[in-house]
Amino acid sequence: MVELNRPNNKGKRGFYVKMKFLHAKHGRQTEKSSFCFRYFKWILWFSLSFYFFSSFLITHGPQSQKSSYSLFKTTISESKSSRALFESTNATAIKSKTNQGSLNDLKVYVYDLPAKYNRDWLSNARCNNHLFASEVAIHRALMTSEVRTLDPSEADFFFVPVYVSCNFSTVNGFPAIGHARHLLKSAIELISSELPFWNRSRGSDHVFVASHDYGSCFHAMEHRAMEDGIPEFLKNSVILQTFGVKYDHPCQDVENVVIPPYIPPASIRSTLSKSPVTGQRDIFAFFRGKMEVHPKNISGRFYSKRVRTNIWRKYGGDARFYLKRHRFAGYQSEIVRSVFCLCPLGWAPWSPRLVESVALGCVPVLIADGIRLPFSSAVQWPEISLTVQERDVGKLGDILEHVATTNLTDIQRNLWDPEVSRSLLFNDRMVVGDATWQVLRALSGKLDRSHRGSRVSSQLRPDT
Repeated sequence: MVELNRPNNKGKRGFYVKMKFLHAKHGRQTEKSSFCFRYFKWILWFSLSFYFFSSFLITHGPQSQKSSYSLFKTTISESKSSRALFESTNATAIKSKTNQGSLNDLKVYVYDLPAKYNRDWLSNARCNNHLFASEVAIHRALMTSEVRTLDPSEADFFFVPVYVSCNFSTVNGFPAIGHARHLLKSAIELISSELPFWNRSRGSDHVFVASHDYGSCFHAMEHRAMEDGIPEFLKNSVILQTFGVKYDHPCQDVENVVIPPYIPPASIRSTLSKSPVTGQRDIFAFFRGKMEVHPKNISGRFYSKRVRTNIWRKYGGDARFYLKRHRFAGYQSEIVRSVFCLCPLGWAPWSPRLVESVALGCVPVLIADGIRLPFSSAVQWPEISLTVQERDVGKLGDILEHVATTNLTDIQRNLWDPEVSRSLLFNDRMVVGDATWQVLRALSGKLDRSHRGSRVSSQLRPDT
């Protein structure tokens, strides 16, 4: 039984004495433990300090300081807020898995221009995904690519990111590019006055994007584009442009690489997730777009050279042809159901239908005389498409029927190779074989234009 009586003072005093005694008894042991603990903390502090100091020396050695200094010296900006197009990108996050060997160890320096030349235009969401948006897509992909260098002294090419296609008309919604020449000239004046690289090569190793109807002539109407020609300040540079023909034309009288128009890869993936490339195709021949019943004469010229009008008049009532003249947001669902997709010229010979048809497995039927197609070294166009002369659109039905009963299976087998569609699509992050990679591959074959490349070649050339 436990007694609950309150302990007396004597018992209490005894407890106190006992505790005091125990404390005194173990005092030396406690002091010893305290000394060991302090010694351990000192060793730990010294070890961590040494580790961080060593790391600092490694990451901030002479080479690192040189790169940082070069970056600081060559950055162009109006304020601290305009460092790079995408603030999430930094020097430690520019590595991506690409086959660098096949690009001849290419290095590209991307100018950090003030926001008015590029980033400000992104306030309009259309700037990212309309058919001219390759200028944005290439810039974005380069920012995170391992070919990008932060040291301009080791660059083979210099990419100048100026967006000129995002000035959408308030009248019809189409891109208005009347400001393009002034904006590009302003950018060149800036980089040539602040940095030495433009002046030393006269711009021959500088790369621009001109993803408009007639490329670097910067006009939607061919006769005006030809009259204006390519601006003098761009004639010595490399232009990535959607326009290209196999005959002489003033709008390609410049070193150029023909690129595909921009189609958002996400839209292709979404369509194919519902209808695979190898799925059923119940539409024989498809076209949706502008087809004027009575073509309008504009300055003595007819839209599509009357080709689309002739297609409509000839096949508008033909059950084999699925022809629609009005817009439909879900038109990709029609392409993926079609065997043949017509790609006639508009004002310019090229069309976004080309990329969409290939990516969705519909055999593109090119009706644009003399058109030069993108990335012919990677895409074997004669094996995946048909070409019909503009004068032969009246025979289009017979031509398609003949192909359907002869070599359609072979064409589709070639067309449905995933590498083909990959070559024509621009990804946010470049992957081997995609459209940005194909651009870089083309540039790697033009290293003779590079100031660095020519300098290295001269150093390696034996004395004579």
